[in-house]
Amino acid sequence: MASKGIINRDQHRRELNQKFAARRHALKEELRHSWDDPQKVAELYDQLRKLPLNSSPTRLKNRDFVNGRPRAYIRKFGLSRITFRELAHKGFLPGVVKSSW
Repeated sequence: MASKGIINRDQHRRELNQKFAARRHALKEELRHSWDDPQKVAELYDQLRKLPLNSSPTRLKNRDFVNGRPRAYIRKFGLSRITFRELAHKGFLPGVVKSSW
């Protein structure tokens, strides 16, 4: 299980990402349409650079929402493979059955 600090840090990054997503998108969109004026491009890059680093979507890590494990993440369920297997065996995931052929 991931430590509480790492899980909290990831949650904080998700909140910052949501908070600044619209502004970041607007700056990037404006940047995409203003390549004619180099001064304006530099100004827009400065504004993008002043946004918090942790508000960037590349800083986010998919984590198991049960125990915070960052690896072997199954997107459809939001779980790691280990937690997914445990919950599927216990029957807590509706519609999931063990494959047999």
